[in-house]
Amino acid sequence: QVQLQESGPGLVKPSQTLSLTCTVSGGSITTSNSGWSWIRQPPGKGLEWMGVITYDGSTYYIPSLKSRTSISRDTSKNQFSLHLSSVTPEDTAVYYCARQGSSWWLSEYDYWGQGTQVTVSS
Repeated sequence: QVQLQESGPGLVKPSQTLSLTCTVSGGSITTSNSGWSWIRQPPGKGLEWMGVITYDGSTYYIPSLKSRTSISRDTSKNQFSLHLSSVTPEDTAVYYCARQGSSWWLSEYDYWGQGTQVTVSS
């Protein structure tokens, strides 16, 4: 059983960097063809995929967030992290980490974290 757990501050000030970490247990973030994604859901809106780091460390982001987003990993801790810079209140959302187990290039998420609320407020 793979488990993912998000952690990080629940409140971030505008213009600062939002940083979250996903800790993975029961599976390795370096497993062949796996992908490890960040997805968010603003209040009253649908899920928005943000980006992914693949099993070999490649990263991909949606164009609207590419300039502000960085996903990194620490394989020794089996963790990957999200860094979203220059945040505004529009970045307020529940943030999830999720796994693409067999095909990182497909939007098939077999395991999710429980989500963590992040509020951007001055």
